[in-house]
Formats: sequence, structure tokens, C-alpha cells
Amino acid sequence: MKNLILNFSVLTILICFYGCSSDVQSNKKKISPPGNDYYVVAYIWPSCHDDPLGRKMLWPEGTGEWEVIKKGNPRYEGHYQPRLPLWGHEPDNDPKVVERWIDVATDHGINVFVYDWYWYDGGPFLESALNDGFLGAVNNEKMQFYIMWANHDVKYNYWNYHLHKDNTDILWDAKVDRENFRIIVDRVINQYFKRPNYFKINGEPVFSIFSIGKLVESFDNSLEEARKGLEYFRDEVRKAGFPGLHIQWNQGGGSIMSEKAAGNFVNSVRTMGFNSVAMYNMGGLDEDYLVYGANSLKIREQMDSILDVPVFPCVSVGWDDTPRFPDKGIHDVVHYHNTPQSFAALLAKAKKYADSHPEQPRLITINAWNEWVEGSYLLPDMLHGFGYLEAVREVILEGKYDKY
Repeated sequence: MKNLILNFSVLTILICFYGCSSDVQSNKKKISPPGNDYYVVAYIWPSCHDDPLGRKMLWPEGTGEWEVIKKGNPRYEGHYQPRLPLWGHEPDNDPKVVERWIDVATDHGINVFVYDWYWYDGGPFLESALNDGFLGAVNNEKMQFYIMWANHDVKYNYWNYHLHKDNTDILWDAKVDRENFRIIVDRVINQYFKRPNYFKINGEPVFSIFSIGKLVESFDNSLEEARKGLEYFRDEVRKAGFPGLHIQWNQGGGSIMSEKAAGNFVNSVRTMGFNSVAMYNMGGLDEDYLVYGANSLKIREQMDSILDVPVFPCVSVGWDDTPRFPDKGIHDVVHYHNTPQSFAALLAKAKKYADSHPEQPRLITINAWNEWVEGSYLLPDMLHGFGYLEAVREVILEGKYDKY
């Protein structure tokens, strides 16, 4: 039986192990002047508040997805469910809550939030977390933010199987028509890009897109038509007074690609004109966090070697989405060596990768700030306390593992 606790003697071995994997030296075109600052970006999953559409279709109790998170149940001996937030089940659209988030994040080296942003049935969904929570926080300009358009379909039972049981029909189709795309473009430019703390690269607002497949489907299943749609977006951004738009492909998770898949990936990135590639999860999921991390390094190396745009490293805290899925068990979650110490070792590798790519911004994404329902969060809980936040501070602000 593997030990579930990674002690500090093993940590030394772990860092050595990660240090032995090769780092690809990039010859990519510079998109930003080299600098000493790191952009440490944490994803925000904005589901834990009373959204009108969410209450109607998914979470009738009025607490958002806390309704599901609280019902998490152990599936094996020692399984940490339900997850217990140190600060309780706070609404993510409360500006006072987010004010604390911002202070704690910036104190520990996280300086950018990426908000998952949704558009279903011709209107926004879960937008209050950003509009009322983050932008309503009196200290929000301490931190930068940008948007990831989470344009994926949603099945009825995906976000609350307790309510919708076995209904796997599509509740929301993320495909948009041209008119809705124009509305989205206008909304994000005027509502977000013009904020002084919206994250920009070379003065260009960064806009991340999660589902490239749904984007292409929205434009007649044509890469060329999708490119034209994104060019329209760029033109509107320039009309608004910006030098351009930085469009980021979000790879989600992923695995090592076959030669054919890699070729299609590169062709899609180039044809549609994406400026960079990031990931929402680091990819290579495994029950053992050490294997998960080693797999993710290989995935990142492959992407870095085939693309001519920047690839930004991602580090995940963990993975356990059993509260959403009644049939998942021990083999579907990360549970060996899933500790702040092993996370710190992998984050140190991401920092080293960023340092070895001086032609691009030193941007590192972390999954996630508050993905309680997926077992991947930096916020303090009753098991690790501030352990994961302290790991970020040690790696990013204190350079504790730089010599490795």
C-alpha cells in the first residue's frame, strides 16, 4: 500500500526526480520583453452563489454548487469527502469574501485571477462572482484578472446528479450564432477589457477560450470561418483603443498526442491565429500525484516543441470530482502523494520552465483557486490549512527550491 503522506525526505528525492527531466529551450518569437516578475494565475470556478438561472435549473437551494459539494461522500477508506473549507461555505459573489481572497492571494504570490465565464441561451451565466464579487471588492485593483470563455456544453446531470439523476441530455449547448458572438465581443470589451486591472500582454487584453471545438462549430465547423470571427474580435478591440487582442487557446487537460493529432493541433493554432496556449488542468491524470506530475511535464514538453507560440505551464493541486459523479471511486481521483510538498516541487519545475523561456511572459497557471467540487483548490481547508498557499509563497516569493 502506498504511503498517502509525502514526508520531507521524500520531497528531496521528488525535486531531484523532477529536476532530471529535460527543459526545452524555446526559439519562439518574443511577445514580451524579459522581466523578473512572475504572473501566477489561479483559475476561479464561479459556481458557489445564488445565480437565478442556476437556481432554476441546477441548484434550487440557492447556494449554488455548495449544494452538491456538501453532499460529497467517501468512496473508499480515508477518502476526504466532503471537502471542508476553513472559512465555511462562503458565496463567491460576496465582495467581502473576495476582498479576503485578494489579500491572501497577493500575500502568497498569486497576482492574477482567471474567471471562468459562461454564455448560455443568449445570456451570461454565473457572472455575479466576477461582477459583484471581484469587481465589487474595494481592493480589486491589487490583483489583475482576465476571462476564460468556458464555452462547453452542459448535460442536465453534470452539475447536479442529485436533481437530474441519469438525464444526460444537453441542458445548455455552448454553440453561439454570429449575433450572440457580436454581443459577447461587445460585452467583454466594454465590461471587462477597459478595466485598469484587466490582464494584458504588450498592452493587448488576454482572452482565453476553453472549447476550441465549440468555437469552430459556432463558425460552420470551419477553421477559416473561426479565424474570421476572431479577426472581427481583434478589429473591435483595436477600435476600442487597444493595440490588439491576445487570444489564448486553453487546452483543458490532455495527454501525449499522436503524430497526426499533434499535426492537427499545430494547424488549428496557426490557422485561427492563436497567440498562446495555456491549460486548465495540467494533463496526464493519475491516482499518484507524482506520476500525474511526471506525465504533465512530458505533455508540456511536447506542446512546447511543436508550437511556435508561447506555451504557459500549468500546475494542478489535485483531482477529485466524485461529488458530481455517483459511480466514480478510488481509481478516478488523485490520492497518493497529493500534498502541499509535492505540489511545491512541481510548481518549482513550472517556475524553472518559465525562467528558461525569457522570450515570453513568466506566466504560470494553477488549477485552481476554488475548485472544491473537483478537489483542486488553493483556498485553505480543514485538512491542509494554508499548506498550498504557503507552498506558492515558498516557491514564487521566497525562491525556496530555486537551487534544485
